[in-house]
Amino acid sequence: MDAQSVVMFGGTGFIGSHLAARLSDHGVSTVVPTRHASHGMHLMPLGVDIVQADPYDDTALRRLVAGRTAVINLVGILHSRRGDPYGPDFRRAHVDLPRRIAAACAAESVPRYLHMSALGADRNGPSMYQRSKADGEAAATSQPAVATTIFRPSVVFGPEDKFLNTFARLQRHLPVVPLACAHARFQPVYVGDVAEAFVRALLDAHTAGLTYELGGPQVYELAELVRLAGRYAGHERKVIALPDGLARLQARVFELLPGEPVITRDNLDSMKVDNVIHPSTNNKVLTTTALGIKLTALESVAPQYLAPPGGLDVLRTRAGR
Repeated sequence: MDAQSVVMFGGTGFIGSHLAARLSDHGVSTVVPTRHASHGMHLMPLGVDIVQADPYDDTALRRLVAGRTAVINLVGILHSRRGDPYGPDFRRAHVDLPRRIAAACAAESVPRYLHMSALGADRNGPSMYQRSKADGEAAATSQPAVATTIFRPSVVFGPEDKFLNTFARLQRHLPVVPLACAHARFQPVYVGDVAEAFVRALLDAHTAGLTYELGGPQVYELAELVRLAGRYAGHERKVIALPDGLARLQARVFELLPGEPVITRDNLDSMKVDNVIHPSTNNKVLTTTALGIKLTALESVAPQYLAPPGGLDVLRTRAGR
């Protein structure tokens, strides 16, 4: 196989950092553009080339992808100002950028594009997030000359995640957890398995044109995940399921607070649809099974990175083990 040279957008974040390490293990030359070079310093020991650039500048974008064997796009956001059919922030990150990347790949004869979407992406979905992710897939596949592979993960867990860590942190400070959409179902997938899926697809030309839905080995209700996060962090609290009206009021209050909100009304809309893998009759929509990946159980990893001071021994003692 010829040597691979990729440019990875969104590579300084949680998933990108793990993927950069896997790419390095496989000898893949990787460039990560970022608007602030300081955000990518932690990747430099992996041999990653950090380039300060604006991916929304088409000239800079073409220059970045020129000569690469593939482009990886991990850019994604969870919140956007409200709009129709989706907010301007979702439009920019989830639709406009993939369209620009695909066009740049076509213009510079880059043969492969690996695109991060999301489980539940649906042009007719109840949330702006889901609709923007679906239109982002269409944008990513808009250039016939570019072979695109799409990944749709459920919520991703692992060290530095913003999911289980957030619930663990909240339970350190709250006596109870008032929880919206407590019975929403998720199929959490380990960040290392997501990174492995990208690497295997990159190294296998037969994955071009396919979509992979990425979910872990077990389905959980949101309330279960919250309790597990608290238990592993040593601060398990009682979870109180909020009725829909109170849940939307809570989300509206969070939207008005400074900083990134814990939850928004659009997040609630997303959770109207279970975030799990459903059997597909489409032979171009596959799962990690087709990539030969042995999935990692949440219980085998989360206790290690959520454990309180004192580590797993403290958790075992509290559990009577």
